[in-house]
Amino acid sequence: MSPRKLLRTIGFESGLLLIGIPVLLWTLIPIYHMFLFAISPKDAAFSGQLWPTNPTFRNFEMVLGQKHHFLNHFWLQMFNSVVISVGTAAITLFVATAAAFAISRLRMKGGRTVMNLALLTYFIPAAFLAVPMYKTMGMYGLLNNDWALVIAMATIASPYAIWILRQASDKLPVELDEAAMIDGASPFQLFRLIYLPLMVPSLIAVGTYALLLAWNEYLYAFLLLSKDTAITLPVALGNFLSADDSPWELLMTAGFLYALPPAAIYYAFRRYMSSGLTAGAVKG
Repeated sequence: MSPRKLLRTIGFESGLLLIGIPVLLWTLIPIYHMFLFAISPKDAAFSGQLWPTNPTFRNFEMVLGQKHHFLNHFWLQMFNSVVISVGTAAITLFVATAAAFAISRLRMKGGRTVMNLALLTYFIPAAFLAVPMYKTMGMYGLLNNDWALVIAMATIASPYAIWILRQASDKLPVELDEAAMIDGASPFQLFRLIYLPLMVPSLIAVGTYALLLAWNEYLYAFLLLSKDTAITLPVALGNFLSADDSPWELLMTAGFLYALPPAAIYYAFRRYMSSGLTAGAVKG
């Protein structure tokens, strides 16, 4: 490598570091403050110290033990979040995988038009659809039912999921399909034995996207669910703000605990997230 090219490379990487380090710190500061609240006594939570004088894990004990009236159903609400998120991921994967297979591999007539029309829904902000979705769920008697939120989240996630999986599916060699069909494979066997194994990275990426979308949802969960035993944890945490003297240290502790599962999921599947989304990002 020539000295000029080496200096150019060093300068480029130094520039990236100068941008990346402040962005990383800016991202981590809120997480640090959340953890700081979680290990601080109530009277020291707003002291402004970089580290509490007497750190404590009592806040974690209170949250995990449901020892506050805002936390009476903490574990049930966490379970509701898990069920709704997993249900959303499952339905989104089922719909998107079948649709992408039909459009990309079976060349269903009008399939790409349907997919493009579905993508047009993203021109309408999801918040604008919340009230129509609420009215629709009410007409079918699904309010205060986990299925209402699962269907709503799957509806929002499916168009993007179909697009990603269709793009990834288009990259698969068509010769594999032709060879399997010559050997007498049915469309279902083609789907099960060839399509699904080759699409695993993209399926994991899309499933993780749908799961995290539902896990972090607040507006639709707030509108469609109202019983304390039916709501998800983000809605329950929002109830903390209704009190005049909110226990901020407990709110931050519960929020910190709620952020751990998606962080673990992301780091467990980050390799698939990168390769799966990249595979569907650009048509080959």
